[in-house]
Amino acid sequence: MRKIYLHVLFMYFGILSTYAQTRPEPAKVDSSKYQSRKLKIDEINLVSAYYHQDGNNSAVTGGIGTEKLSDFANTIDLQMSKFNKRGKKNTFIFELGVDHYTSASSDKIDPSTISSASSADTRIYPSLNWTHSNEETGNSFGFTGSYSTEFDYQSMGAAFNLTRLSKDKNTQFDFKLQAFLDQWTVILPIELRTGNTGRGGEQYDTAPRNSFSASFSLSQVINQKFQASLILEPSYQKGLLATKYQRDYFTDGSMRSETLPDKRYKLPIGLRMNYFLDDRFVIRTFYRYYMDNWGIRAHTAELEIPVKINPFFSISPFYRYNNQVGTKYFAPYGQHQASEQYFTSDYDLSTLSSDFYGAGIRFAPPKGVFGWQRLNMLELRYGHYSRSTSLVSNIVSLNLKFK
Repeated sequence: MRKIYLHVLFMYFGILSTYAQTRPEPAKVDSSKYQSRKLKIDEINLVSAYYHQDGNNSAVTGGIGTEKLSDFANTIDLQMSKFNKRGKKNTFIFELGVDHYTSASSDKIDPSTISSASSADTRIYPSLNWTHSNEETGNSFGFTGSYSTEFDYQSMGAAFNLTRLSKDKNTQFDFKLQAFLDQWTVILPIELRTGNTGRGGEQYDTAPRNSFSASFSLSQVINQKFQASLILEPSYQKGLLATKYQRDYFTDGSMRSETLPDKRYKLPIGLRMNYFLDDRFVIRTFYRYYMDNWGIRAHTAELEIPVKINPFFSISPFYRYNNQVGTKYFAPYGQHQASEQYFTSDYDLSTLSSDFYGAGIRFAPPKGVFGWQRLNMLELRYGHYSRSTSLVSNIVSLNLKFK
């Protein structure tokens, strides 16, 4: 099921995948060096994360009730490459992810059962990327295919990516197009079902949700210490955008299933600036403004300061603040008017502010972690998230890189 924790996970792994600490320098290529045309393994990454949240504004029960949820996520990605006869590099990245969650609020979709099957689920999501690059110029393009499945949601995705660098390697343009063609299983709260529907062999209706997005990024090395990036990411969604098992309660005492427009336009605009203070300290900042046609407006600011303790060990504390003006379709429990066409009591879409902070440690000794040459890097990160709506969550992750 689509759940609130995905927002924090994306935000968390966005921080996890920020730029490396080293200063950007033009790529140096020895054209006389022989490049093997055999397919070889470049690296393998294993990431495990445990996430837990709690709160009292569950959208499943109309904006009140427990939001307790736990998720255990694991991903493995295998990166391989080979050079063709013209000396161009082909990189293949295969990723497989498996998440398993338990959710007290999802169990309230059908509270009449002793142990609802909706209280736990597993999501599996493989993807494959191919990128063709010119190591001398830094230019590249590629394609990605992806698939995701869980009990009530299936998704098929495709993407195209393009990178172009200036001759001096100080300016970089990145472009990406993505499309996700999804199918929701339409599950209503037990009170609104017309038949004896349930997970034990009964049939549900399905509805599409299609998402299309683009990403434009322009990065510039200003000088030896300072670099900046401007990011624009417009997107469009069409289909069933409401979560139909979420309840909404009205001033006249009635209850209905969440109803939202079937189209949504989003426009985030971001600015990232990195300053290399010296050989030990890097100051990374990020700001994003978000707007959509549902009336949501949001400002996000982030600061991360990696500190290199020695050449092989670093600590990276981070902090992110978000302030959001909610959608015009939101109202708390029991405050919707019967005349409203669209309505939600999902606090993800409400007016709110949030704080997300934590730290990471990174260990990458030249002889391998714990003396194991193949284990190139170990990174452990922890993050704490708190929201003005009373939602609190914690996440811890372990990243192992083998080369």
